[in-house]
Amino acid sequence: MADLVIRDADVVDGTGAPAYRADVVVDDGRIVSIVKEAAAAGCQRPTATRELDAEGLVLSPGFVDMHAHSDLALLRDPDHSAKAAQGVTLEVIGQDGLSYAPVDDRTLAEVRRAITGWNGHGDDIDFDWRSVGEYLDRLDRGIAVNAAYLIPQGTVRALAVGWEDREATPKELDRMRRLVAEGLEQGAVGMSSGLTYTPGMYAADAELTELCRVVAEYGGYYCPHHRSYGAGALQAYEEMVALTREAGCPLHLAHATMNFGVNKGRAPELLSLLDDALAAGADISLDTYPYTPGCTTLVALLPSWASEGGPDAILRRLTDDATAERIRHDLEVVGADGCHGVPVEWETIEISGVTDPALEAYVGRTVEDSAALRGEAPWVIARRLLVEDRLGPTILQHVGHEENVQAIMRHRVHTGGSDGILQGAKPHPRAYGTFPHYLGRYVRELGVLSLEECVARLTGRPAARLRLPDRGVVREGYRADLVLFDAVTVAAGSTFDQPRKLPTGIPHVLVDGRFVIEDGRRTDVLAGRAVRRTPALG
Repeated sequence: MADLVIRDADVVDGTGAPAYRADVVVDDGRIVSIVKEAAAAGCQRPTATRELDAEGLVLSPGFVDMHAHSDLALLRDPDHSAKAAQGVTLEVIGQDGLSYAPVDDRTLAEVRRAITGWNGHGDDIDFDWRSVGEYLDRLDRGIAVNAAYLIPQGTVRALAVGWEDREATPKELDRMRRLVAEGLEQGAVGMSSGLTYTPGMYAADAELTELCRVVAEYGGYYCPHHRSYGAGALQAYEEMVALTREAGCPLHLAHATMNFGVNKGRAPELLSLLDDALAAGADISLDTYPYTPGCTTLVALLPSWASEGGPDAILRRLTDDATAERIRHDLEVVGADGCHGVPVEWETIEISGVTDPALEAYVGRTVEDSAALRGEAPWVIARRLLVEDRLGPTILQHVGHEENVQAIMRHRVHTGGSDGILQGAKPHPRAYGTFPHYLGRYVRELGVLSLEECVARLTGRPAARLRLPDRGVVREGYRADLVLFDAVTVAAGSTFDQPRKLPTGIPHVLVDGRFVIEDGRRTDVLAGRAVRRTPALG
């Protein structure tokens, strides 16, 4: 007898096809039978050890978070309700060019410091891996949801070249090629970049093209956080399209946005660019989160010259008055490349988290508000936070435009990604609410997408980009990574005031056929594993 039958569910299967009613049978982690309209047809209904009445509920594939920052959270927090309660059954980590494999001891220490604001420093983690394969093995010991990994190009450059702003030597480039190939051979699904973050941003297009050729050879895809989402956004998108076309590599644009005042209402220009490239044969997809503010680290706003050499070098420059004044001028007057070429507007920069509890009073306020409270200049506040918190502060950046968000969301190659940073006292609510927010706000309330189309963008389309042959669709023989939700009540609980409040209307979530959310509560099941994709050479 099978393990489970889900009765009378309204199946939205992840392909975009119309919903249908069915009994869905699960056994040994897979969907083994789908009986459509079983009750109406009067046929003998399937039986199982357990029966779940899904009357009034939608059954869909588990959601795929195409842009997640849970690299350490998956190891640190077995509960991981931030994602499990949303219906996420697979996260793609290793994003924005910086993560924890492949590394040596020196590079690991540097990366841990550089992205403390994303993932914490990791003092509670046993870093018992160095290669991509060893990190994936660590995930295989049991995590809340599944995870796929992108090789982080910035980490690869730190390992082979260092944190200097210079061209890689031929020998260093060869080593980077080998590191990328090894990571793909060990199960990574592609490569990411963070081209407004050091040291990845120091790579010229020719270097990135050579690495993308390796990614293409192994059947992976390139996922860049490109060089500007502000003053040079369209040129940055054009650069990534041209680069990957030359390399013959599929392109997935990370958190595809058009932000800052210079880009208000300009999403159609981006979409026209993408449509032209797609018509010419390019392989392109993208992800977005359904919110207007962004989220990153405060140190990421600094000009690239100020970040050269790594965390210790940044702190030395910040503590030197003359150099700090140069940094301020680039930020406030010129428009630093770390701030996307736009002069910083301190009233849009909200501190969302710090690592030092003594600095918690700054959290939840913009830099400008804290400056006014203390009778100081905004740069004095920002500099103090960077130095005293050892580059640890995270920020919300209120620079987005709703019309751009909706326009990009409608595009046919769109997928969903939270870009969720789980650190800080007041994280972005997207970390806890992205997927129910799509379903509640943008499907039910605004009608921007139909339910079937939205589910396809959160399930089947991401799985196709990842080239996973048995995930992302409710189909016989496929993995039983499933979500049951109430289309009438599903909604994000998280808000900017209460960012860790869990969603409503998602009573059941299964990973590999096992309940990780049951009757709206987290179970103790750790059914998640690393999702390795076997490279397809040639």
